[in-house]
Amino acid sequence: MHAIGIDIGGTKIAGAVVTELGEILAEDRVATNAADPDAMLDDVVAMVTRLRASHEVGAVGVAAPGFIDASQSIVYYTPNIRWRNEPLRQKLQQRIGDLHITVDNDANAAGWAEFRFGAGRLVSDMTMLTIGTGVGGAIVTEDRLFRGGFGTGGEIGHLRIVPNGLPCGCGARGCIEQYGSGRALQRMANDVADAGGIGSALADAREQNGGHLDGKIVGDLILADDPGALAALRRLGRHLGEACASLSAVLDPQLFVFGGGVASAGDRLLEPIKQAYLGNLPVRGYHPEPDFVIAELVNDAGVVGAADLARIHARTA
Repeated sequence: MHAIGIDIGGTKIAGAVVTELGEILAEDRVATNAADPDAMLDDVVAMVTRLRASHEVGAVGVAAPGFIDASQSIVYYTPNIRWRNEPLRQKLQQRIGDLHITVDNDANAAGWAEFRFGAGRLVSDMTMLTIGTGVGGAIVTEDRLFRGGFGTGGEIGHLRIVPNGLPCGCGARGCIEQYGSGRALQRMANDVADAGGIGSALADAREQNGGHLDGKIVGDLILADDPGALAALRRLGRHLGEACASLSAVLDPQLFVFGGGVASAGDRLLEPIKQAYLGNLPVRGYHPEPDFVIAELVNDAGVVGAADLARIHARTA
């Protein structure tokens, strides 16, 4: 059965027809109209119509940011889209009545894609962190995607790692999202630039960019092995490694996978993560150590995972 995967992001909606082997047969994308949820729903329906015109499909999976209920139907809350207890599956089913539809968290979809077709395909237990603007998470245990009792499990970005730390958009303080995300990396890079010394290139780049360091500037300097940018990345990696050590104590994954824009730093990111992980791992020396890898599917993970989850859900419904 071919299935359609739709990945709703903050700036774009991506869609694809995906085979059972995770291969993409057709793609589509439009800008996200986050200010108008009804118009965005129209865009999703129109995208499904275009994609199915030339391919026979049996299910549609929609990956959305935010908290999704256990029945994979309702979006409890999405930070950048005005969805609050939104019956998204029901609304789509009313307009696309002949296809089975399921809704899932976007990080869950990406993680499932990596587990099925990417970096995690040879293990049974995997934890994925997506390091982008925020920090997303997906947990696979004994070949099953972990959702929790209410469907909102796996929100690794809101694991609290710093007591009374920086305020987070979720309402808590000290969440890993404030110390291990792309936004956190920019903040840390600014701190290094302010300190002078190895931060001189960051400071120069900031001045040339109107006093602002964005993710691309910091990322380019990391790839150029600038010492100041690498210092900021090591600080970020230390926090992520500490969080992974705590996750290991509970989940005991065989593999940690890192996706998202910051993961393009590759081994430059993985090394400080592994060092901090080993420095904080309970009973080190007696606890088997997982592997740490970069995600393989990159920008396709959301649509591939959403399609595969929809296919599975349709067969078991």
